[in-house]
Amino acid sequence: MKKTTISFAFDEEKLSATKMFLAQKKVDLDEELAGFMEGLYKKHVPAGVRDYIEMVGEQTGKEKEKKKTERPQPPAAPQAGALPGRGDED
Repeated sequence: MKKTTISFAFDEEKLSATKMFLAQKKVDLDEELAGFMEGLYKKHVPAGVRDYIEMVGEQTGKEKEKKKTERPQPPAAPQAGALPGRGDED
């Protein structure tokens, strides 16, 4: 699925302290926030809607994969006796 960026205001000193203590525990802030957002999503978005979003995401992924694997067809070989750059003018 396509990712987006969110931003919000948070106390600078609290953020700095959080980063410092997460670093001591070798914990990534972005991963923690993503996990928190995933929890909010699962808690508040109805299961049917989540299933639909997942199905649409899978279909979109299949279409993108199909486009990656399709190779353009080479141009048709000129017919015998045909001159390049000339039409069938007689």
